[in-house]
Amino acid sequence: MIPLLARRFTGLLVTLVVVSLLIFAVMDLLPGDPASIMLGTSATPETLAALRHNLGLDQPLLLRYGQWLTGVLSGDLGNSLTYGVPVAGLIVERLAVTLPLALMAIVLSVAIALPLGVLAASRRGGVFDVIATLFSQISIAVPAFWVALLLIILFSTMLGLMPAGGFPGWGAGLLPALQALVMPAVALAMPQAGVLTRVARSAVLDMMHEDFARTAVAKGLSRSAVLWRHIVPNASIPILTMIGLQFTFLIAGAVLVENVFNLPGLGRLALQALSQRDIIVMQDVVLFFAGLVIVMNFVVDLSYLAIDPRMRKAA
Repeated sequence: MIPLLARRFTGLLVTLVVVSLLIFAVMDLLPGDPASIMLGTSATPETLAALRHNLGLDQPLLLRYGQWLTGVLSGDLGNSLTYGVPVAGLIVERLAVTLPLALMAIVLSVAIALPLGVLAASRRGGVFDVIATLFSQISIAVPAFWVALLLIILFSTMLGLMPAGGFPGWGAGLLPALQALVMPAVALAMPQAGVLTRVARSAVLDMMHEDFARTAVAKGLSRSAVLWRHIVPNASIPILTMIGLQFTFLIAGAVLVENVFNLPGLGRLALQALSQRDIIVMQDVVLFFAGLVIVMNFVVDLSYLAIDPRMRKAA
């Protein structure tokens, strides 16, 4: 196992370095000059040149990449061109909103999709199957930001039960903070629950036709015991893969929902940095998103080895 883990970890590091180089190169190709945006249209060429020199924008691409990567590895992500504060602090501050939001959304998605998908597969062609299929098709087709708008109209404007937007901060208390995240979490979870329902149903149906399931039935085990003790655990690999992918998507893809609810999260920070041409914040946030996806895939791979002995032998 140690050589296998070493190979996987080495691949993880190489992938992160390659991705960081691609991110830096793409950000450098974006139109617009950060110095011109910071100083405005009335700045003189001399002032622009001086600012570009102070920011290091007049240095070769590879040299700037090396300096940026060295800073990232040492924990120094640089200072924001817009806010003038360390980017690491901005990411941690905004992550305190986005991470709980993503966790709430993934828990809600799994709580809805897993029972619905399993019951739909075990009662194929029945009422649960029809309900699961309709739910999956509708939730996948409806964008998360549209669900967010419907939730605001219903629960905030019409019923007055929930806040329409904003985030009071964790210092205001646990209940007000969680209350501000409930509707955004539901809006994020609904499309993901539809996808996960379809994956769970398909995975369980595939396992129901395997020899071990028929053997368990022949031994006299009840239908429920065969389903939950044998079929569902063996169907967990594709379900686990989808949950891992969904978690990273919920963190990186919460841009629109955070803007609809005016939440000071990481997605909103990325959108603001893009509009303000704050390339340092953009690079660091995109690298964080990419690194999170790569690390989550690595964790899912390791969980495969822990769950399925056959994969350990194959590896």
